[in-house]
Amino acid sequence: MQTYSLPQTNPDSVVLLQITDTHLFANESGALLGVATQQSFHAVLNAVDASARKFDAIVATGDISQDHTPDSYQRFAEGIARWEQPCFWLPGNHDYQPTMASILPSEQIKDSEQILVGEHWQVVLLDSQVAGVPHGELSHHQLALLDHALSLYPERHALVLLHHHPLPAGSAWLDQHQLHNSDALWQVIDKHPQVKAILCGHIHQELDRIHRGVRVLATPSTCIQFLPDSDDFALDQVTPGWRYLELTATGDIITQVERLEGDVFQPTFDSAGY
Repeated sequence: MQTYSLPQTNPDSVVLLQITDTHLFANESGALLGVATQQSFHAVLNAVDASARKFDAIVATGDISQDHTPDSYQRFAEGIARWEQPCFWLPGNHDYQPTMASILPSEQIKDSEQILVGEHWQVVLLDSQVAGVPHGELSHHQLALLDHALSLYPERHALVLLHHHPLPAGSAWLDQHQLHNSDALWQVIDKHPQVKAILCGHIHQELDRIHRGVRVLATPSTCIQFLPDSDDFALDQVTPGWRYLELTATGDIITQVERLEGDVFQPTFDSAGY
């Protein structure tokens, strides 16, 4: 298990910036369902810059690439290089890990499954990818890694990251592609009351629920958005987004989803393109 210690500059809290589901292409004009993903990705990065909000690290929760090419991963690395803060990443169902590993990690993008955040928190990153299929599953190794990481630091509040959502989001077409062995995940979580939240991507929409005493959060994509509570594949017309998470010394999570302003990056309906 690779561990990274993230310094805490503010004694009261640490702020994470979550960017997820960028779906980048080698071709800078590559589009997913009518949205040019590099343009929308950079629009999000520019909006984060314009907000001038301080953050301590970036977490990228999967589906970085759409076409599996080294150049697509390089475009992600080059995009976030405007900042000095470290980035921590995990794979999504669209990522191709052999190609991903040819670009990542880098000096900025760390290869760590465990982040010790200041004195009060740890973040555990899990790989829920099942190669070649859209749904997720955690291997015995990943479940053991989580259990071990949490057992090492029972005094630290914990945030768990993975790509796939560990409970139904309310859309039949999307929920068939959720984490298939979520019960096994929750059995591990139940053993460790210091776990405050699970953070994921995958569903291209905002989610904030309490399940078995743990907060479950999902975050909009930087490109297309899926329509919530839709039994069939459907796209939402809301704009791309990102999330800030402030982890406080007392164990609270103060979080906000932000979105691009204006009528921008509207998708076209074509489920075959996804």
